Amino acid sequence: MPHYEKYTTTVIGAHSVPRWYEAMDRLVSSGQLAPGDFTDAQLRATQAAILEQEIAGIDVITGGEMHRRTHNRHSPPNAMLNYFWQKIPAFQGETKPKPITPHDPHVFHPAAICRGPILDSIDLGLAEEFKTVSSFARKPVKVTMTGPHLLAAVAYDEYYDDMQRMMADFGKLLRQNFKMLVDAGCKHIQIDEPYFTASTEGDVAAAVGVINQMIEDIPDDVHVGVHICQGNYAVGPDYDGQIGHRYFDTGRYKADLICQIDCDLYLIEHDMTPHYRGLLGDKQLGVGAVDVQAPNIETGQVVADRITAHSWLAPEQIVITSSCGFNHLPRHIALGKLRAMSEAKAILTGSK
Repeated sequence: MPHYEKYTTTVIGAHSVPRWYEAMDRLVSSGQLAPGDFTDAQLRATQAAILEQEIAGIDVITGGEMHRRTHNRHSPPNAMLNYFWQKIPAFQGETKPKPITPHDPHVFHPAAICRGPILDSIDLGLAEEFKTVSSFARKPVKVTMTGPHLLAAVAYDEYYDDMQRMMADFGKLLRQNFKMLVDAGCKHIQIDEPYFTASTEGDVAAAVGVINQMIEDIPDDVHVGVHICQGNYAVGPDYDGQIGHRYFDTGRYKADLICQIDCDLYLIEHDMTPHYRGLLGDKQLGVGAVDVQAPNIETGQVVADRITAHSWLAPEQIVITSSCGFNHLPRHIALGKLRAMSEAKAILTGSK
């Protein structure tokens, strides 16, 4: 099981998405721009995301998931779910609205409908993403992927009539794509599962088993992390008017089940850290000490204090990250929060 150096900094995945994404998407829809123009713009946004992470001093970066978003720049389900569903023939066709949060019954997600078997031969584009980002990056590159539980839980199932069976087939698909990713040279993989708290014990236990099967053949020198949050999605009046809550923070926080995942790193919200006391073993914890639901930029000292508040957690087990992605935050705020993570590392290592 590989370990990062203590206080390594990394992002959860998504970087700040430009406000002009929606406007540009409308221009493509109206025929004033070609789809290739948007593809080029997404690449330029990816290059900017890489540069900003590197100048902020982040140790393990991503491409910002910029190519996974079009008209919906601020809502991760578009990039975490629909982007991948659209690549799978079983999910082709129209979507149906599906409620996603107990906080507001009027918030819906455009969920795809599963009408056939999920084949494990489909290329989800992860290896190509790694190659593209690595061609511009000077830092180690991580590729993120939605986990089998979220992919299955939010979809409509008209084929399997069994969410756990559908999830198992998603796992087989992801296992093959992770193999392609490793063969391409990727050493840092992250699986995203934000829906565990709101789900049943049985479904989460099944998801843990599927994830373990997905990653069991990954070489020992590849870092595999699982990001567990409770839906730190769009915040602010420009998005849905809901500020200061997590979409899926209802139900039991299942750290005991999460810690049965045979990865080497869990990435979590910093205030959920106490749940892992006595369960972590020799695994590392990515403490999300930068709050993506706060519109202000934390100081490095604030970030460091949020980490050291958990005195039971050994420095060798600590990775510094944010509570979720930066996609909905303005670029200058995202950059400031990245710098605060690096400043916290300097404080904690005594290099500042």
